[in-house]
Amino acid sequence: MALNMTSRNVVKRCCLLTHPRCGAGARVRRSIGSASLRNLTPFLLLDHFHVSEGAGFPDHPHRGQATVTYMLEGSSRHEDSAGHSGTILTGGVQWMCAGKGIIHAEMPVHGKNVPEPRGLQLWVDLPKSVKMTEPSYQELDPEAIPVAYPEGKDGNISIKVISGKSHGVESPVRPLGGCWYFHMMMKNGATMFQDIPAGWTAFVYILKGAVSIGESGPVHDAFHTLVLSNESGETGVRLTAATDDTSFVLIAGEPLDQTVFQYGPFVMTNQEEIQRTLMDYRTGRNGFEKAHTWKSKIGNM
Repeated sequence: MALNMTSRNVVKRCCLLTHPRCGAGARVRRSIGSASLRNLTPFLLLDHFHVSEGAGFPDHPHRGQATVTYMLEGSSRHEDSAGHSGTILTGGVQWMCAGKGIIHAEMPVHGKNVPEPRGLQLWVDLPKSVKMTEPSYQELDPEAIPVAYPEGKDGNISIKVISGKSHGVESPVRPLGGCWYFHMMMKNGATMFQDIPAGWTAFVYILKGAVSIGESGPVHDAFHTLVLSNESGETGVRLTAATDDTSFVLIAGEPLDQTVFQYGPFVMTNQEEIQRTLMDYRTGRNGFEKAHTWKSKIGNM
């Protein structure tokens, strides 16, 4: 914990009221990546998704970014062209580095008395130097995600440390490029200070309840994305719950000094790299060797 606790404040607030459909009929609430909040480096996209029966994200490619899927309710299966498959359970996370190329499917698990899958997917840009690395996964089941209790286990605050460190607790996830990801749950009136590395981009997305930011900031309610200031001398952020059962994510990342050139699921730094990516995908090379032969089981049932 920093000795000098000077809080960041909210500099931009976004709320998307419409629900565009993505994949095969999945409903999402998008903030980062929408017209009102493009490319908040290193962050490219934040979707709060709800996947009804019959919907999902069948076979599709990626290159140049990491995708972080965190399940809030229900569960989701995944399968890729490299032979990796599994299930992300409620409260679990999958941190996938697409690197030079992967094709995968993400499909919901539905059944009687099973909650419909809801969660968050975050896209994080990769530094130019590692965009063409081999794909990799870091996956944590719910019980493997460490939890910090700033006031003790009987206190009013709990923090799931998905990546980074909070109040003496550190996640085993090691992203390529700096990124801290916390799911914070607080009771009414509870307040805390979370350190954030100097110079990093940071934002809050409110899942439930309401929270104020800074020493005397206004109260913000659910489904708002709050972009935080990044001034010299600000060492973190003060967060105060305004309702019981307040729940939100706080995410921070090291900004990248590079251009973002995105074409759908391909994220590179210039048009030439995107053209090369499209050619690699069409011709089945440099990470896309199975682009025209592989089909997932879960996306083609």
